[in-house]
Amino acid sequence: MTEHHEPTGVNTALVGSSYPEEGVFRVGAEHIASFAEATGASSPLHTDRGAARAAGYPDVVAPPTFAVVVAQRAEGAYISDPEAGIDFSRVVHGEEHFAHTRPIVAGDELSTTVHVESVTQRAGMDIVTTRSEIVDAEGAHVASVTSTLVVRGADS
Repeated sequence: MTEHHEPTGVNTALVGSSYPEEGVFRVGAEHIASFAEATGASSPLHTDRGAARAAGYPDVVAPPTFAVVVAQRAEGAYISDPEAGIDFSRVVHGEEHFAHTRPIVAGDELSTTVHVESVTQRAGMDIVTTRSEIVDAEGAHVASVTSTLVVRGADS
């Protein structure tokens, strides 16, 4: 007996599209401290301004995975685009990859553009890969976040 999986309806025509985030994400020391606590990152660089400055940073330093907070805010523009065809209630997080040019620090004003890299269909599910490019107020690259989302089909 062959299983039949209904496609999810993710629009493959948007591969290659870009979604610039409107506005900027202003990184506060409180954002970094909350994220560090939630993820168990215990370095004093995440919460102690004096320790961060003594280490050569202008302010507290975010854990490397904090970039996901910035990227996911920007991914919302793509995911919520009716043209994308993504039913967020069927989205399962796949994986995340980070590439940093420099650490994210409190006081950063970050802008992100999300690029739809690929949409592949397997067993009634769509696997969506996005790449978020994060830049600072001067336009200098800070980090790239590649995300894989799995959009389950109606019967998955």
